[in-house]
Amino acid sequence: MAAEDEDGVSTRITPQRLTRPALLLGFWTLIALSYTVSAGLSSISEGRAAHWPRAMVWNFADFYLWMLLVPLIASLGRHTAGHGWRRFVAVHVPASLCIALAHVVVHMAIFWSTCGAGSMPVSTFGAFLRMEFAYVYHFALLLYWVILAVLRGLESQRRLRDERLRNAELASQLAQSQLRTLRVQLQPHFLFNTLNAISALALADPIQARLMIARLSDLLRLTLEERHALEVPLARELELLRCYLEIQQVRFQDRLSTHIDVAMDTVHAAVPSMILQPLVENALRHGLLDKPEPGQLQIVSRREGGELYLRVDDDGLGLPEGAAEGLGLGNTRARLKVLFGEAASVVLARKAEGGTRVELRFPFREHVTESAA
Repeated sequence: MAAEDEDGVSTRITPQRLTRPALLLGFWTLIALSYTVSAGLSSISEGRAAHWPRAMVWNFADFYLWMLLVPLIASLGRHTAGHGWRRFVAVHVPASLCIALAHVVVHMAIFWSTCGAGSMPVSTFGAFLRMEFAYVYHFALLLYWVILAVLRGLESQRRLRDERLRNAELASQLAQSQLRTLRVQLQPHFLFNTLNAISALALADPIQARLMIARLSDLLRLTLEERHALEVPLARELELLRCYLEIQQVRFQDRLSTHIDVAMDTVHAAVPSMILQPLVENALRHGLLDKPEPGQLQIVSRREGGELYLRVDDDGLGLPEGAAEGLGLGNTRARLKVLFGEAASVVLARKAEGGTRVELRFPFREHVTESAA
């Protein structure tokens, strides 16, 4: 449904915009009906005839007037919120007296003009007003304060909900900022180490050095494509890792063999971008680089219940005694903590048969692309 404003511009009236007024009208109508039925049944129980039209006019005029007054009471409530009890009393005591008085006069005028005196022992509106004023005015005052209390309760609930939403948004923004900072730390660190490896081959083996530069170009392209992504599918992370391993294969030649064992039900799992590369780099630099004989590197992924399990194994020289946690592992631990809190774990251990093992566990969830979200 559409309507035109004063300038002739069509304004679409959506069902959502009509829902709240319809609910309010239904609420006050139900109250008026319940009071009408109660008044009629009360008359019948006392042996008197039930005057249904008069009861309907009285109750519907009463509660529909309050429905129209709710926005005014809500506005007064908002203007006194958070300003102390003195302002609250100074505004609402005279407001309740005046609004209740206006409501009583209008309500009784509508009823008198519509239904007249009926069987009441009065013949003028003034006499009718004096007869009913004390009871009706007392009820109007009471209803003003009940409406005000309900409105302030709903407003407080809304403010609390909005505050929780703002806090959640701020926490999310902080977490994303921390993740980006940690991810940016990895890029120059990784690039510096790779350039060092190329530099070492530049004079000794220029052909291999050029091959490493070509592989580095491919790797940087993949990295730049995902520069804004905090999480990527595991398949994308493995694509970047394979490119990195091709560079290292040029460096290690026949001294390095790699095995990637990825379960098919994990390839679409969401993982932090560049989560595996620093772990593999640590295995190569600290475990396999100084090993005189050929070494093996293994990357494993499995889904274990509601968790994703990632493992990086090497059969290198192993962890030296008292070795401190380096940038790569510390960065990985920090990123998983920001994303998953206590639900994530990072375990670094010496293997009994020699070498090092790093195990990551964190909640499993499918990666959702922006176009599918």
